[in-house]
Amino acid sequence: MQNTQKSNLSSVKTISRRALLVGGLQLGIIAALVTRMRFLQVTEAEKYHLLAEENRINVRLIPPSRGLIFDREGRPIAENLPNYRVGIVREEVGDVEAVLKKLQKLIYIRPKDLKKARKELSQKSAFVPVTITENLIWDDFAKVAINAPTLPGIFTDVGLIRLYSQKENLAHVVGYVGPVSDHYLKQIEDPDPLLQIPRFQVGKTGVEAQLENTLRGSAGIQRVEVNAVGRVIRELERVEGNRGVSTQLTIDSKIQNYSMARLHDLSASAVVLDCASGDVLVVGSSPSFDPNLFVRGISSKKYNELRDNIFGPLRAKAVQGTYPPASTFKMITALAALEAGVLKPEDEIFCPGHFELSNNKFHCWKAHGAMKLDDSIIESCDVFFYSIGQKVGINKISNMAKKFGLGIRHDLPLSAVSRGVAPTREWKKQSFDRSWLLGDTVNASTGQGYVLTSPLQLAVMAARLGTGRSIQPRLIKSMNDNEMPSGAGEILDVDPNHLAVVKKAMFGVINKKNGTAYSRRIETGHLRMSGKTGTAQVRRITETEREQGIIKNEDLPWEKRDHSLFVNYAPYDNPRVAVAVVVEHGGSGSSLAAPIARDITLFALTGKVPDPQHYPEDIRQDILNEQKEIMPRLIDWTKTKPDGQTKA
Repeated sequence: MQNTQKSNLSSVKTISRRALLVGGLQLGIIAALVTRMRFLQVTEAEKYHLLAEENRINVRLIPPSRGLIFDREGRPIAENLPNYRVGIVREEVGDVEAVLKKLQKLIYIRPKDLKKARKELSQKSAFVPVTITENLIWDDFAKVAINAPTLPGIFTDVGLIRLYSQKENLAHVVGYVGPVSDHYLKQIEDPDPLLQIPRFQVGKTGVEAQLENTLRGSAGIQRVEVNAVGRVIRELERVEGNRGVSTQLTIDSKIQNYSMARLHDLSASAVVLDCASGDVLVVGSSPSFDPNLFVRGISSKKYNELRDNIFGPLRAKAVQGTYPPASTFKMITALAALEAGVLKPEDEIFCPGHFELSNNKFHCWKAHGAMKLDDSIIESCDVFFYSIGQKVGINKISNMAKKFGLGIRHDLPLSAVSRGVAPTREWKKQSFDRSWLLGDTVNASTGQGYVLTSPLQLAVMAARLGTGRSIQPRLIKSMNDNEMPSGAGEILDVDPNHLAVVKKAMFGVINKKNGTAYSRRIETGHLRMSGKTGTAQVRRITETEREQGIIKNEDLPWEKRDHSLFVNYAPYDNPRVAVAVVVEHGGSGSSLAAPIARDITLFALTGKVPDPQHYPEDIRQDILNEQKEIMPRLIDWTKTKPDGQTKA
């Protein structure tokens, strides 16, 4: 009995100790929970309130209106027009296919658009809107809007789409916009959040691409309240973004259009510069393409046609293309020799029809006999320049070329502007790990061999020759009405007397009877031009062929024919414009490039299709016939909208 009482007492004491221990643990846990709750509800209250608010409110970006692009006269080049779209919200539909069939009875929907919409519907949440078709005409858009009550889940929407109203006229200048690709995003270190918006478009080529950040604008903000699954309940706030900067180019669309019409059916290019300001009035590459095709989604068939066309309609030849300048380079060699003191204007060199160097013959197009500098340019004697080129050396020729805008990249907001090549001894060693040869200098002295220039560079050269100033080409006239710096340039560091000798010879090329372009002259005195022809070989003529008779250019495959080049400035005594024309595989410079450049020059100076009275009398009827063919290709500018009526 006594043992039992002792045992019970011991058990009570053990239980009490355990109860005390458990109770203490419970109190500790409760205290910790209370402390933690106080920390969360009081100390961290503001933080978690903000987190909860962020979960409840979504911030969405509103795409800005893209900046407009105009020409120098305010004519629209790139506009934003309403994009009428039809979309669907799957959770509001029920039977998606049944609704799509009803919609197709109202309007035509391209099969590829339906396929894309079905794919997006299967991948996105039921409450997320999906675009079915866009770029609708107003009548189709109105049909859907009127019948919306019978089309559950279908909605209409209006966005903006880029329009290039001049189509092929300025495709290589303005470029085009297109959807943001994964490749595009990978090239950007810190991409703008705007680029993540579905179907957002950015500049792909031309001015659209080079001025993308300026034209894009900045996003607006939309704050919306959403529920737990992300469905929008209501809009809380909307702040519109800033539209892109409106940009005015130096291009004159009318001269550009005439130039493109004149280059029709040729693989060719033309550049026109304003000699007072350096403004680029024309940058034409033919054939061209309609940039609107890329905005709306070009078909594979159409793209392949453009890509595989031997004339290269997708190439911006005027700035990307590089060609041997041929005889248009002779003024550079002449000035290099005059400035170096190895040539005087009265020096004579005999041309027997070829030039011999180390058992090699470098041929001229004919045996000219005794030649002075002016006649060697007027009649385009190669031997004269082979000889003086050896005396002056390639490095001095290269330096003179760069002084006149060749062999350097001109900073214009266009895609892939070419640097060209004004070769030196060091350049050849670095490029090919080969030493420069005397024969290389012979070729370079007449603009062949390693020398390469773009039509843009040739126009700059012509402008600098005509004005004696370091004209800098300018493509942007103003941005948001803020005028950009002029490209008038400073006086060139060249002896004016030497420049006068060369300019006199260039006048003779066109206006003296023995000039290579005499038949392409302008008769009207105050409009007369100075210039130079060029015929660039693209194949080597063997001695065997020379003995048997050189194959005529027209009998060769197109890709083996000579390039036709011409550069000029006008009027000859007070230049207002400088022009360069290159016709790929077009034959001699006087046959094709020269008459095109003359006509473009007259249009630029007079502002209209040239009057036949400006031409030699014996070709006036031919000019009239030619103009009849050109007229249908010209844009009717009376039907274009003035600046104030352009869509935003």
